[in-house]
Amino acid sequence: MSAGTTVPSERARSGLARIVPSFVFEIFNGDNRFVTGIALLAALGGMLFGFDTGVISGALPYLAKEFNLGSLGQSWVVGSLLLGAVVGAFISGKLADSLSRKWTKFVSGCIFTVGGLWSALSPDAASLIASRVLLGLAVGTSSFVAPMYIAEHSPPKLRGGMTALNQFAGITFGILLAYVADFALVGLSDNWRWMLGLEAVPGLALAVAMVFVPHTPRWLVQQSRTDEAAHVLERTRPGVDPRREVREIEHVAQAQRTFGLGQLLGPKMRLLLLVGVGLAVFQQVLGINTVIYFGTTILHFTGLDLSTSVGETVFIGAVNFVFAGIAVLLIDKVGRKPLLVLSAVGCTIALVVLGFYFYQGSSFEHANAGIALGALLGYLAFFELGLGPVFWVMIAEIYPLRSRPKAMAVATMFNWGFNFLVSYYFLQMTDLLGKAGTFWLYAGLGVCAAVFFVVFVPETRERSLEQIERDVTGRSLEEEAPEAA
Repeated sequence: MSAGTTVPSERARSGLARIVPSFVFEIFNGDNRFVTGIALLAALGGMLFGFDTGVISGALPYLAKEFNLGSLGQSWVVGSLLLGAVVGAFISGKLADSLSRKWTKFVSGCIFTVGGLWSALSPDAASLIASRVLLGLAVGTSSFVAPMYIAEHSPPKLRGGMTALNQFAGITFGILLAYVADFALVGLSDNWRWMLGLEAVPGLALAVAMVFVPHTPRWLVQQSRTDEAAHVLERTRPGVDPRREVREIEHVAQAQRTFGLGQLLGPKMRLLLLVGVGLAVFQQVLGINTVIYFGTTILHFTGLDLSTSVGETVFIGAVNFVFAGIAVLLIDKVGRKPLLVLSAVGCTIALVVLGFYFYQGSSFEHANAGIALGALLGYLAFFELGLGPVFWVMIAEIYPLRSRPKAMAVATMFNWGFNFLVSYYFLQMTDLLGKAGTFWLYAGLGVCAAVFFVVFVPETRERSLEQIERDVTGRSLEEEAPEAA
């Protein structure tokens, strides 16, 4: 009886596995449901990140009319959030260590709620900009802590996909929701206020969710709460001896207590810091957030009316979301590095096409708007296959535990800093270089990104965080323990 029931089930799974990667089966396996639930709840922070960055695309043209904003004023409305995010990333490493990953995300959700309501009720541009600086603090903090929280809970063989859930179920889903909300609210008076005010809803959801999830085992060990850490590991690593992993974390955590800025800039960390900062910078300088923040504006450049442009951004959000999901399925099967290189090459080709489209002049543009939309969709598809999720996955993997909060904070600060520079100067660059020149500049940086990924980026697939640490430092845990003592 047992054999008769088991074989068809195995055959069915084997047949599906030809189509669906094993990651899908694994995350819904009974042993992994707890950690999958944790990852999905933590991804609410990513959803807020995505919603906040996406919603401004549809709201910006309307609030610009109400407040009579030119290119510089619109740049400040967009860029103010990013300046706040740089500060949020700067303080997030300290908060993640002292307050914990869990409660840092709780505070982030509360700030999102307050900032969303403030931005919706803003009486003038100055108040709106101030509210978006506050929202930026939450965005910068959440973008740093969410991948760290998920990675520290996840089993090694699922860690890449689990961490990429923050990009798929979080960031890109939030962007899609934002675009759908923008389109649904176009016909309302004061529509931009409703668009921005909706941010308070998922912010409250994140704050509530964080009350019910556990601390990460690595943070618990740092606080000498090893019994609690072992209990969490029993639930996230069923069938594995939790004490062994606790001992590994303890050895590394001892060294972390004496880790300072000198060691962060030392020879053993310098290359890894370069990799993280390089990933952070190249994720932004290919222009992704000009598409996210100014998607409606770019489509308006093609001759589409404003309401149609807002509607077309829903397609942008949908492609963004679907290909982020594909990346979740592939990242632990194919690896991080191949996806990065493929992503950079694909984005570069799409940017060249987009530049060619705008180079032809307005009569060609208005008659062939589908080319611009197709190039944008292709660009987003390739970006989400690699550059989108892999940066957040790898900065949570490549740094030793003792340096992880500080090093991740540095990489995240560079990410948000270049996000600000690229987004703030986008409209000015199109005035200076032209639309074609701007997108060709991004394409040239895409070539540089592909070369950087091939030469400098390591592969971290299917290694535990402690194994990665031993590989990159060249030292065993046993060698570190006496020194830490």
